[in-house]
Amino acid sequence: MGIIDNLKERLNQETVSSDGEGMEKAPGVTRIFYATDLHGSTVCWRKFVNSREFYDADVLVLGGDTTGKAIFPIVREGGQYRYTRGDRERTVESEEELADTIENFENRGYYPYVLDQKEYDRLRESDDAQERQDEIFETEMVARIEEWIELAEDRLDAGVPVYVCPGNDDPPFVDAAWESSDLVELAEGKEVRIDDEYSMVSCGWTQPTPWDTDREFDDDEQLERRLEEVIGQIENVDRCIFNFHEPPYDSGLDEAPELDEDLRPKFGAQSTEPVGSKAVRRMIETYQPPLSLHGHIHESRGETRIGDTTAINPGSVYSEGSLQGAIIDLEPEVNVVGLVRG
Repeated sequence: MGIIDNLKERLNQETVSSDGEGMEKAPGVTRIFYATDLHGSTVCWRKFVNSREFYDADVLVLGGDTTGKAIFPIVREGGQYRYTRGDRERTVESEEELADTIENFENRGYYPYVLDQKEYDRLRESDDAQERQDEIFETEMVARIEEWIELAEDRLDAGVPVYVCPGNDDPPFVDAAWESSDLVELAEGKEVRIDDEYSMVSCGWTQPTPWDTDREFDDDEQLERRLEEVIGQIENVDRCIFNFHEPPYDSGLDEAPELDEDLRPKFGAQSTEPVGSKAVRRMIETYQPPLSLHGHIHESRGETRIGDTTAINPGSVYSEGSLQGAIIDLEPEVNVVGLVRG
């Protein structure tokens, strides 16, 4: 079996059956459901919210990269609509079909934007085209988060802790949208309570990436200083969870396809390399928290040990509309019940 086949097998692993077998929670146990890298997928957010009941979770934690990557224009022409996907132009002939198309794009993390031909031409050709595109993108990102918050506040009890930490792909302006919620708490850069015994600190920033994203430092040393600032708030590191978007270097949680100078996978994506942060690894090795939660590298789903620390990356296949996550019980010692997908 090749490297990519092994990665696919790990992405599809189910350590807990879908009927709940093996997920019974003992009295007095705090259960965390952790997921990451939703990248704007509405169906994945819906599943994340529903995990409270489905997995009997007490605390919901969402790791970095909450926003999507692209606007998807749909041009209105009379009573029809058209859009281009790949190299193929498609036509939508009814309002019902349009609603289904929009839902499909939202579930894959895109921001469908319906407009007429005149506005479409302006967005492509006018002097302020890029500025206007950026305005639309920002508006759609914020609106999606507001919709997600409304869904969570409608379905979850007020006492359920829901923590969200943006990642490197999330622009800074989304923080205000998350902070507008009375239920969902923005966890970036601070210590929050998980239960009476455990706390959690979060950092969504990363070292440099090839894509020059919104929350990445110029080098790993700057990331280390940020992590030290965050960790410096902890009252008791023996009972504190690290929620750091970037995985530790060479941990098995940071294996990504090796890229060429044009940012294309080498050797047909059959070659991988560790791309995580050495600073994150040093923080884990130095402070030895009981649990460390990560994301960022979608393909590198798994669980490992770094000294006394259990480290997890549940991975992400958000574009398939499937939510991957981790179920962790604090008994009070850390027990990873399983990595799940649904």
